[in-house]
Amino acid sequence: MNVKLPIYLDNHATTRMDPRVFEAMKPYFLQLYGNAASRSHSFGWEAEEAVENARKQIADLIGSTPKEIVFTSGATESNNLALKGIAAAYADRGNHIITQVTEHKAVLDSCRHLERDGVRVTYLPVKPDGLIDLDRLRDAITDQTILISIMYANNEIGVVQPMEEIGKIAKESGVLLHSDAVQAIGKIPVDVDSAGIDAMSLTAHKLYGPKGAGALYVRRRDPRVQVTAQMDGGGHERGMRSGTLNVPGIVGLGAACEIANREMPEESKRLGFLRDKLRDNLTNNLDEVYVNGSMEHRLPHNLNLSFGYVDSESLLMGINDIAVSSGSACTSATIEPSYVLKALGAGDDRAQSAIRFAIGRFNTEEEIDYAGDRVIGAVKKLRELSPLYDMVKDGVDLRL
Repeated sequence: MNVKLPIYLDNHATTRMDPRVFEAMKPYFLQLYGNAASRSHSFGWEAEEAVENARKQIADLIGSTPKEIVFTSGATESNNLALKGIAAAYADRGNHIITQVTEHKAVLDSCRHLERDGVRVTYLPVKPDGLIDLDRLRDAITDQTILISIMYANNEIGVVQPMEEIGKIAKESGVLLHSDAVQAIGKIPVDVDSAGIDAMSLTAHKLYGPKGAGALYVRRRDPRVQVTAQMDGGGHERGMRSGTLNVPGIVGLGAACEIANREMPEESKRLGFLRDKLRDNLTNNLDEVYVNGSMEHRLPHNLNLSFGYVDSESLLMGINDIAVSSGSACTSATIEPSYVLKALGAGDDRAQSAIRFAIGRFNTEEEIDYAGDRVIGAVKKLRELSPLYDMVKDGVDLRL
């Protein structure tokens, strides 16, 4: 099998830039280097035109208007701007925000920051399949609730939340809905109107674009959403986000969105096929393999598995020619079991034996076959060294 090593299967952490995106960006580094806010000469006009074209490319992908796109440095900034900016703008209406325990740290830590400022935050639990309970969401809303923030798709377990139902609940209650849609955009269809989303975070580097370029969608009609700026300066981006625009990065984000818009149906199908092939290979050749999170409501390229009686860190070392992760890249410096898996009710053993596979645009079927076989070999080897696995195979009930 002619496979080039190492193999990259960590596409939730970041993605390789699509060469077509790179080609679109290139001129804006060297020839068309104007500041998009310079209105008095052609260098500025060309940069501004490129930025406005990118706004349209993003809007077309998510079903918004170009004027509703606010450029940021990435999803972490977008999440901070949405939560803190909406909390400040609507402070006279209420001081209660609802989110869920499996959100990305950029949302959870923004909420903790707001709590220190006196905002009340409800952290909804999730069911064992990773989905929120819609009745609990309804019950959590009070007359002080100004915002619900629920991520579209989870960055560890790939579980896709029922955003349209969540949007209806928010609308019925007159509450704004924000979604961190970083992992969903470009992978599955996302439409801000049908999902009833009022603010939505996205970033380029999760959909084969550059790092350091992101956007926040902010609804302009029914309702017109107010966001208080978190960074002051020249009043760029409708006054919501000051700072000279990263024109090459924005061009790259736009190009990545345009490619995703065109190729998503076909690509999602191919990635889903590869994902299922990998899962079948692993579950057919190993026992005690558990899927974390709903398989039915899931991103097509995500597979999060726990391998019983195997420590994920040991497994990662055993398959060191395959780039996968044992948790979220944003918190992977910690050895603690994943807070997302713990929220599903997984015990420490299951949480500490979990591996996240995230298949991407540039992965081949040969790579998926190789990765599966490598994991099977490494798991079998580690289990040979595990006295607990031997005892279970001999019929000993370890729960006693």
